[in-house]
Amino acid sequence: MAGGLVALLDDVAVLARAAAASIDDIGAAAAKAGAKAAGVVVDDAAVTPQYVRSLAAERELPIIKRIAVGSLRNKFFIILPAVLLLSQFVPWLLTPILMLGGAYLCYEGAEKVWDKIAHHGASGAGEEKVQDETTLVSGAVRTDLILSAEIMVISLNEVIDEAFGSRLAILAVVAVVITVLVYGVVALIVKMDDAGLRLSQRSGAVATFGRGLVRAMPVVLTVLTVVGTAAMLWVGGHILLLGTNELNLHFLYEAVHDVEVAAHDATGVLGGLLGWLVNTVASAILGLIVGALVVLVMTLTLHRRTSKAAAATAPATTRADGTIPAPPSRAARRRDAPADRAPRG
Repeated sequence: MAGGLVALLDDVAVLARAAAASIDDIGAAAAKAGAKAAGVVVDDAAVTPQYVRSLAAERELPIIKRIAVGSLRNKFFIILPAVLLLSQFVPWLLTPILMLGGAYLCYEGAEKVWDKIAHHGASGAGEEKVQDETTLVSGAVRTDLILSAEIMVISLNEVIDEAFGSRLAILAVVAVVITVLVYGVVALIVKMDDAGLRLSQRSGAVATFGRGLVRAMPVVLTVLTVVGTAAMLWVGGHILLLGTNELNLHFLYEAVHDVEVAAHDATGVLGGLLGWLVNTVASAILGLIVGALVVLVMTLTLHRRTSKAAAATAPATTRADGTIPAPPSRAARRRDAPADRAPRG
């Protein structure tokens, strides 16, 4: 009896060690898969603070919480089942879907670059419209759906050879960790200026640090926006580069790879860093070119139709001779006022 108990405990210990090893493997695979999606994660963290800029300070964290819950719903109820079914039954579709997502990232990045160059954002800077919270959260969750889908597909592409159960566990870990990381960072960013303001009301070095924190926040947000844009172009271009190679269009990938190897071999100790920089810059250039082409197509088609429709429905503001009528004077407005208005006594 004692021998049987010892044998049972030994079996339990073996199973526990196997389970622990399995958990370690899942954790390591999740970390590797999530790292590949780092560029999209940076962009996600850069985009979300824009949704709470016009809100009262006490509503920022509740709104971020609602967006984070919506992000988890996106990942677990829409994206995760879809990508697992695709990987199980039609895995060949993953590369084209990934490339479509990469092209979208290139478009978003190139559009931001174009807006910055053309100063499109300057015209409406003072006309920020305050939305109700439900509309704001819905828009943020829709944007998150696209970015989260890209994160999950990139992560899946790294563990595609794992068993179905392992894939499910790894992607579930990635979904939770990425969501907590992104929205935790967003919460810290949007509340950092409030924390700095409170610290600035104290005395001595603490107050100095608080004032510095408040002054630094616009710079931090600007840098985060630039990094997010660069990350979109780099990640999108790299996805397209790898995708063309997997679709047997090897010339572009091989050209970049040859330059990367040449830079690696010619620079000794710095070879690894310079090789990575070559690949990253080439991917970003490819992303910018593809994104610019998509921006051009969208401008000539969808955006032009939208502008024509808006112009057709806008009220007429010019006379037949092309001149714009001047607004009525105060005297005219007084003459046009109702005659039965009671006089002031």
